[in-house]
Amino acid sequence: MVRNKVKPDVNGMDQLCAALCQIRDAKQMEQFLTEIMTLAELHDLTLRWELMRKLSQGVPQRQIASEMGISLCKITRGAEVLKNKDSITRKFLIGKKVL
Repeated sequence: MVRNKVKPDVNGMDQLCAALCQIRDAKQMEQFLTEIMTLAELHDLTLRWELMRKLSQGVPQRQIASEMGISLCKITRGAEVLKNKDSITRKFLIGKKVL
């Protein structure tokens, strides 16, 4: 089974989101994430955030791929998310306050 095709447990996702919403301090959030995620998972998460941040700033996809050493496929997924006008990620990255 391919890992990317496995959907998260709905109850577990709800509980994780509730826990994340309770954390208001950046240092506590960093500690929480390092406690529950492996180094590889943290690397993947921060890489995804960085590539999406660069996309939102208008950096060309090929330049991002070259600078970050990643495939255009990873970048294309991020670009699709940012094209969605209702995307929460897009709202964070373009500076709109999200409640």
